[in-house]
Amino acid sequence: MKRLFKIFYISFIYLFLYIPILVLVIYSFNNTRFSTNWHGFTLSWYGKLFTNGPLMEAFANSLIIAISSSTVATILGTLAAFAFYRYRFVGRKVMYSFIYVLMMSPDIVMGISLLMFFITLGLETGAMTLLLAHITFCLPFVVVTVYARISGFDRHIIDVAKDLGANELKMFRYVMMPMLMPAIIAGWLLSFTLSLDDVVVSFFTTGPAFEILPLKIYSMVRLGIKPEINALSAVMFLVSLVTVTLAHLLIAKENR
Repeated sequence: MKRLFKIFYISFIYLFLYIPILVLVIYSFNNTRFSTNWHGFTLSWYGKLFTNGPLMEAFANSLIIAISSSTVATILGTLAAFAFYRYRFVGRKVMYSFIYVLMMSPDIVMGISLLMFFITLGLETGAMTLLLAHITFCLPFVVVTVYARISGFDRHIIDVAKDLGANELKMFRYVMMPMLMPAIIAGWLLSFTLSLDDVVVSFFTTGPAFEILPLKIYSMVRLGIKPEINALSAVMFLVSLVTVTLAHLLIAKENR
């Protein structure tokens, strides 16, 4: 009886979370523009989606920002995680604790604070400020992901590598990097998903001349939900699902 209750409870939670997304995906194949009634199956909205110039431009901008920010955040985050693990310095634990503070900060607080920071520096909002903002909020997730992996290493591996004549650079490149690679890839995929889906921070840190896909969707939804938006949302959900699944599989593989 208790097991049936647990199954029912978990099923209810998952249905509550995923039924709205399932409805959205189903309506992306609905053969009507304005009605919410089912009028037959069609793939025309996906065809119109990929021929929509402004949407494709916004999608390309989102990909550029997501790939660039996740790559830079992964490089910096990996080096930071290695520094936290390898070296002992004053304020190390406090600095690592602030990584979690940054992760838990509300998006609107981060967006406004970054906007004020860019204004103080005299930077005009646009692609560069948006890239810097995405690197900022992706970086903690990479640090935590990589550090969780590196903290499980046997510290004697480093001593053995140095005894065999490897300097810091060679030890990091030939010993640590191969062992960290699955966690690094997982951190990159997680950062890519976070950057691709972000709305709040992007709203405050980008300018009118550089539009990305989440903000484009937001502006379109304010005028009414069109079938193209359903199709676009379904595609974005699929991309996010694939990247998160890959990240989860890599982390699970390393834990095993």
